[in-house]
Amino acid sequence: MDLSVSIFDLIFLKFQNPMSQLQRIAIAPSQLQQGQILLTKEQQHYLERVLRLREGDRFIAMDGKGKSWLAQLAGEQAQVLEPLLVETELPVSITLMVALPKGNGFDEVVRCCTELGVTCIAPVLSDRTLLHPSPQKLERWRRIAAEAAEQSERSFVPTILEPVTFNTSLSFANSQQYICVARGEFPHLKDCLQHKGQMTNDIGQETIVIATGPEGGWTTPEIENAIASGFQPVSLGRRILRAVTAPVVALSLITAACEV
Repeated sequence: MDLSVSIFDLIFLKFQNPMSQLQRIAIAPSQLQQGQILLTKEQQHYLERVLRLREGDRFIAMDGKGKSWLAQLAGEQAQVLEPLLVETELPVSITLMVALPKGNGFDEVVRCCTELGVTCIAPVLSDRTLLHPSPQKLERWRRIAAEAAEQSERSFVPTILEPVTFNTSLSFANSQQYICVARGEFPHLKDCLQHKGQMTNDIGQETIVIATGPEGGWTTPEIENAIASGFQPVSLGRRILRAVTAPVVALSLITAACEV
């Protein structure tokens, strides 16, 4: 036996958080009844066939609204053992307005931005948007958000709103509203974000609204309408980013500014 390996393994197990090894699933709040979680057929299949959990195995259930529980599998149900405190959310609320990209690019936007901590995603139809999604697409995006929230160990599943026109979406009344513009002499987003200590107030959690454009960028009237609605035009850098890259870059900058 290699003694050095054995000692390393012991040290690793000693400092490892056992909760970090447990699988997570998102449940609807209505599934929790009198200390039991009523599992759907899909959840049973996922836990037993995909994750290979057996009767008596433990996992973490989250309602997507901030509550999590340690649960134990018991056939078609799960027994709640204890509530858990999960502290993985950002100190600010982020609403991301995304002009829908072509193809299935929005799937990846939802997945990555959920992992980065977005609170709400508002898909918008801009003047240059080519995609007009079906209701089935919306349900798909919401499933992707739930899966990404499970994977990234979040306590909240982001809200995915129904697509609306860009001008209709310009209704947020907020102190920090930004529209990302690819070309032009605009300040960088990282220089416009308020200091972390100023991002929360006595009333409640601060909300940041950030809008990213479609292939080809926003039209001039769209930028003008956004500015008239209180949005500050900002840059994400000197390079021209793809429509699916810009939201991830914007979220990364906000996360870096407000999270230690």
